[in-house]
Amino acid sequence: MKATIWHNNRCSNSRGALALLQEAGVDIEIVDYLENPPDPATLRRLLDEMGMPARDLLRSKEAAYAELGLARKLDDEAALIEAMAMHPQLINRPIVRTAKGTALCRPPETVRTLL
Repeated sequence: MKATIWHNNRCSNSRGALALLQEAGVDIEIVDYLENPPDPATLRRLLDEMGMPARDLLRSKEAAYAELGLARKLDDEAALIEAMAMHPQLINRPIVRTAKGTALCRPPETVRTLL
């Protein structure tokens, strides 16, 4: 099985999901989304795969959330996606995709549903 994880090594949830994938012996593609942010089309695709609105993927405690006034734009999918593409620290993590689906793996054990 192959898995892709949008990963932030500083995040314990992300490290936990990665460890579970490694324990399962899957072939893992690790995407450092802070270094290589997804473009808006990729974010839209991930959100569609997860059946999730953009607001549910936002990290509201990040400084950029307040600086960009995103609390006033929660119903503007395009604006939220663009903000996440431009400021990837706003993207909640980890996101994992396998042949069984795509999910925001918080808590990390959520990744087991994708194995």
